[in-house]
Amino acid sequence: MDVLTNRFKAALEAGRQQIGLWCSLASPISTEIVAGSGFDWLLLDMEHSANDLRDIYGQLQAIMEGEAHAMIRVPSDEPITIKRILDTGAQSLMIPNIDDAGQARRAVAATRYAPRGVRGFSQAPRAARFGRIPDYHARCEAEIFVAVQIESRRALDNLEEIAGVEGVDGVFIGPGDLSTSLGYLGQQNHPEVVAIIEETVARITRAGKLAGILTANEDLARRYIAAGTRFTAVGSDMGVLARQTEALAARFKG
Repeated sequence: MDVLTNRFKAALEAGRQQIGLWCSLASPISTEIVAGSGFDWLLLDMEHSANDLRDIYGQLQAIMEGEAHAMIRVPSDEPITIKRILDTGAQSLMIPNIDDAGQARRAVAATRYAPRGVRGFSQAPRAARFGRIPDYHARCEAEIFVAVQIESRRALDNLEEIAGVEGVDGVFIGPGDLSTSLGYLGQQNHPEVVAIIEETVARITRAGKLAGILTANEDLARRYIAAGTRFTAVGSDMGVLARQTEALAARFKG
């Protein structure tokens, strides 16, 4: 595959489950380490972490030699932020807090050049390897993967319309905010929430789109995969660091 081929998108189109890890430590060192751990994709989070544009740039450089694919969760659907992240070379984006089809269309438009969208043109960004990929602008949109994140009751009400937006490739369920919106604050593993999530996965699949989710609960991860999620994050760098170091300390101090 050449540098413009989105391996993550190609694997999903081939029907292969993609297992991922959430990365919130905002460090190219930690991201480089986990990039060699065997995950198919890494989510570099800009919504709930200290990551800024320079951090993302450095982490994309740090994982170039590995097999893990980077997906960036941008902080919002703001077009300038999306443009700058795409220019760094990111090919897969997660757009948080999408509540209706109009918002989903605007998010997709931010990833497309005119006349299909509003992405600003840059002649030689890192994404085009500083002008060394002469056909970048003609080919890049076909390789972009757009995942919209549904996190509210309103999004559930509008799910089929959101999934039906052209250019939306995946619909990612945000269990934390979704459970809060449903009245289960801090209870994303509550049986009622789990049942709604499984039903939502089925609705996404029936709409012809790829479903994704994050859960650090291994049993639930396997349950959601069985329900039909296709890109499934099974933990976070922060969570793994905290829990594993706690366990190590406890073995010597307990």
